[in-house]
Amino acid sequence: MDEHYLSTLEYFKIIDQLADHTSFSASRERALALRPSTKEGVVRRHLQETTEAKALLSERSEVTIGGAHDVRPAVEHAALDATLQPEDLLDIHSTLVSGRNLRKLLLRLEDDYPLLADIAARITPLTHIVEEIQRCLDEEGHVLDSASPKLARIRRESAVARERLIERLQGIVSSSQNAPFLQERIVTERNGRYVIPLKMEHKGRIPGIVHDQSASGATLFIEPLATVELNNRWHELQLAEKREVERILGELSALVGHEAETIAENVAALAELDLILARARYSFALRARPAAISTEAWPTVDPEEEQVPGAHPLNLIRARHPLLPEETVVPIDVYAGGNFTVLVITGPNTGGKTVALKTVGLLSAMSQAGMHIPVGDGSRLPVFTGIYADIGDEQSIEQNLSTFSSHMTHIIDILHRADDDSLVLLDELGAGTDPVEGAGLAQALINAFLERRCLTLCSSHYSRLKMFASGTPQVQNASVEFDAETLSPTYHLTIGLPGRSNAFAIAKQLGLDEGIIEKARDYLSPEDLESEALLTHARQASDEAEELHREAAERRARVQAREEELEERLAQIEKERQQILAEARAQGRERLARLQEEIRRLRSKLAVEGPEAPPVKEAFEEIEKMEEELVPEPARPEPTAPQKAIHVGDTVYVESIEQTGEVAQIDEGEAEVLVGGLKLRTPVNTLSPRSGTPEKVEKERQRPAIRTPRVESPGIELHLRGRRAAEVGPILDKYLDDASLAGLSWVHIIHGKGEGVLKKVVREQLEDHPLVASYRGGKISEGGDGMTVVQLESLSE
Repeated sequence: MDEHYLSTLEYFKIIDQLADHTSFSASRERALALRPSTKEGVVRRHLQETTEAKALLSERSEVTIGGAHDVRPAVEHAALDATLQPEDLLDIHSTLVSGRNLRKLLLRLEDDYPLLADIAARITPLTHIVEEIQRCLDEEGHVLDSASPKLARIRRESAVARERLIERLQGIVSSSQNAPFLQERIVTERNGRYVIPLKMEHKGRIPGIVHDQSASGATLFIEPLATVELNNRWHELQLAEKREVERILGELSALVGHEAETIAENVAALAELDLILARARYSFALRARPAAISTEAWPTVDPEEEQVPGAHPLNLIRARHPLLPEETVVPIDVYAGGNFTVLVITGPNTGGKTVALKTVGLLSAMSQAGMHIPVGDGSRLPVFTGIYADIGDEQSIEQNLSTFSSHMTHIIDILHRADDDSLVLLDELGAGTDPVEGAGLAQALINAFLERRCLTLCSSHYSRLKMFASGTPQVQNASVEFDAETLSPTYHLTIGLPGRSNAFAIAKQLGLDEGIIEKARDYLSPEDLESEALLTHARQASDEAEELHREAAERRARVQAREEELEERLAQIEKERQQILAEARAQGRERLARLQEEIRRLRSKLAVEGPEAPPVKEAFEEIEKMEEELVPEPARPEPTAPQKAIHVGDTVYVESIEQTGEVAQIDEGEAEVLVGGLKLRTPVNTLSPRSGTPEKVEKERQRPAIRTPRVESPGIELHLRGRRAAEVGPILDKYLDDASLAGLSWVHIIHGKGEGVLKKVVREQLEDHPLVASYRGGKISEGGDGMTVVQLESLSE
């Protein structure tokens, strides 16, 4: 894309803002170099990358490239055998660690963020370099003793040599014999060697080498001859340490230089990921979203055919100019490319025409650069091969060009370059010259762009262009509105209607004499008056239609809200119903399991203690009482499938003795069946095949089926008002039995409020009743404290 036209649209201000969201210099450099792509596949990928990054930051706001640096210059030096400084090596270390961590995270989340993971996969961890730098350097860049055994030994010897040197010097300065000759009893350092301060007048009293003198000349800093050898030894060890440190840094640098290309690729991948994260952060800042990509070309349709905005390849909904304050900018709806490819925008000065053109061009460029844009849901944009804009007053004194000449120079260039995949934006088309000639030239230019099938948006003041747009196929009017009452623009863009002339209305509002205004009207041609009247009538009809549409939309919204409310209430009721049923079934299963367990326990007790033991008799009576409440499960009819053949080894049911056994032998229509420890001969046609072993089949056959009997429902309410307290017990007990057998889960006991006697009797009986799971007082909507709501223990599902 031509950078001149991008500059006209203020695209470079956008990427400056984008660059502020990057985290290091390499990604900032990429942001400032970001340009719109003209390839649909690239645009789609970049938009999806931004979408993935927004989703990632929404879930993990802490994600960042961490301490990455653009270490490519240092790495290039290392590749040329230069020795890097510790701070450079630490930057390389932190960059590699950042890349490794981000790679690990994104590959783990590959299913959710495949495009980001694809870029992260290009990062090579280079763990050996990370570990080696970490082993040799601390966080401050100091070479550690662990870097090499030799360095550790040198540093130990150096520490010992220094300690001996300091001890010898301390002995000298502490000597009472030397005290008169010293300026102070201290040991200090000059030029890398330890010295003592000697008074000038006592020079030579302590033999030594002079290394420095104080500014006043009163003190000499000497190295006593007695410590020269110790100082030399310490100094030699310091030089040895320096050489070993240089050697270690050289090895680390060589290691980095060997992987220079890989490290540079890691930096590039990190910069690419950080730029994508920056686009996501910028999207959050703008409250932006991706515009869908329109794949179709401008359709060749009947220009008279009415098309909804969503059918147009370019359809921006509630689009905002990203460089204007969100709290003051007025969003606009713009669409084109369906049944018209040229949009002529008219209206007053400062009404928003130029902003509308720049908004369309700038958002298109941003989208093709992979950025989300501040628009509403449902917005769509094509991928343009070129975006051309002639906007603003660009007269050039240096080139001796007037405003008109400057505009024409740019328009001629656009005509040479634009094709049917281009977006052309022209501000004040034909301005800067005679109005009659300018209007004619504007019409001719519009026809030229129609022939090239460019998607063209232009603004103008010419009334002739309004009528031209109304009567020309593939050309549509649009207008920015102006409030004649407040003498201020509304900045709303309306497609389908031309802008109205407001000169007379504004003059009248400002106080111009009515006679002058009427005289001015007389100077207008009949054609001008007729066209203005037609435009005013069309505007009124449009306003009325818009009002009707608004009212219909409001009614539709109210109906939809009511439907959603009812659906939500029904869903809640169904949820509560299912919950109550589930609880009732669970309680029934639990109750049934307890009964079965109790029966098994009592039968076991009978088997152990014998039927004559008194406790066993009581247990037997209890079983009989419990079984009276149970009924056997009705036998299921046997399927009428054809009789299977009987073979040796089959498990069969012997009808004559009602026992199950195993076929041991078959001979001439008779079978020998093992039943327990006995052998039985019986005709084969009296046997029925069974699956499983005889023991399992017999056990299944003898297993008791437990069913709670059903009775007619007594109703969900028991009315006790007017009863005496003594009557309540039996009535309540029978009602609870009937309700439980009828399968009711909840019942209401109506006892009234009164003095509370019946309520007390009822709730005392409910407290320990075996059929009552829980109870509570009634809610106000249920009758308040005059009733008790009881949840029953259910015996069956």
